[in-house]
Amino acid sequence: MSEKLAKILEEIKGLTVLELNDLVKACEEEFGVSAAAGVMVAGPAAAAVEEKTEFDVELTAAGSEKIKAIKVVRELTGLGLKEAKDAVEGAPTILKAGATKEEADKMKADLEAVGATVTLK
Repeated sequence: MSEKLAKILEEIKGLTVLELNDLVKACEEEFGVSAAAGVMVAGPAAAAVEEKTEFDVELTAAGSEKIKAIKVVRELTGLGLKEAKDAVEGAPTILKAGATKEEADKMKADLEAVGATVTLK
């Protein structure tokens, strides 16, 4: 394999699933081809087509309203006061692993409403 191809392959390995999906679409448009058969065979590229169904809700930062964030964390997770406080103060921390899209979106919206920063993984 040439050095040029090796560099391109390394760049592709570093892409996220969404970026891979965008790359496939851009190649299809640029070259007027369909990667449908290749996507089914290509392993990592096939994952670009699948929609994610489970999310980890990570509290990235509590924000300026830490007490409000603790209250919301308690409501959403059922944690006690000390555990919720530790989770908020120990951010970044995973509040819920394997949440559905709807559940993760609700948790994110509720926490962001009190100024917290949330990441869905």
